[in-house]
Amino acid sequence: MLQKTIGIVLHALKYSDTSNIVDIYTELHGRTSFLVPASRSRRSAVKSVLFQPLSIVELEADFRTTSSLYRIKEVKAYPFHSVPYHPYKSAIALFLAEFLYRAVKEEGENAPLFAYLRHSIEWLDECTVDFANFHLVFLMRLSRFLGLYPNLEDYSRGDYFDLLNAGFTPLKPYKHSFFVNPEESYRITRLMRMNYDTMHLFGMNRADRARCLAIIHEYYRLHIPGFHDLKSLDVLQELFD
Repeated sequence: MLQKTIGIVLHALKYSDTSNIVDIYTELHGRTSFLVPASRSRRSAVKSVLFQPLSIVELEADFRTTSSLYRIKEVKAYPFHSVPYHPYKSAIALFLAEFLYRAVKEEGENAPLFAYLRHSIEWLDECTVDFANFHLVFLMRLSRFLGLYPNLEDYSRGDYFDLLNAGFTPLKPYKHSFFVNPEESYRITRLMRMNYDTMHLFGMNRADRARCLAIIHEYYRLHIPGFHDLKSLDVLQELFD
């Protein structure tokens, strides 16, 4: 059945000399895989160059229930103003696309999650200053949609952050080593209270951001089966260093 939907590009993989497999998080069907021609011809209705990390695309595809790999009939990309042309933003986009590819597994419609992803990408594209904390805030807020948001209700200054049990505790965990010290726990709680409009008010240096990102990465790795190390993480860290 031919159907139109909007999607966010997560990952592209060469399938053969003539086609690629592209994973897209769509508004109507959740995470979906498409077979996309590798052709760069101007006459092609489906150009592979449109499927860049975190690109927002409007597509028409044949969603047949008998297939898990769909074919796109037509596609157009929403134009970015800055993300592909700004070295920091493009590095953030590459990293977050890989992160979402590893973290978001669900198929089926999830309107709140899709709306959050689209709003966040558009915010990054339109923002001109003070976006250094964007990827950190994005990942902490994403955990709400995935059912992984840490419990803040019982937090008190001086608590440890227990990564394995997704909560804060006044006592140092002794049965495992997946926790962070009170100073870093406090920084994480501040990060959890940020949003895109207020995050510039929370001062963090590069070392602070790198450490927060390492903690978030470890947290997701502990709670999502098969969440592997991210290739783009080192690229992002090097760029911001």
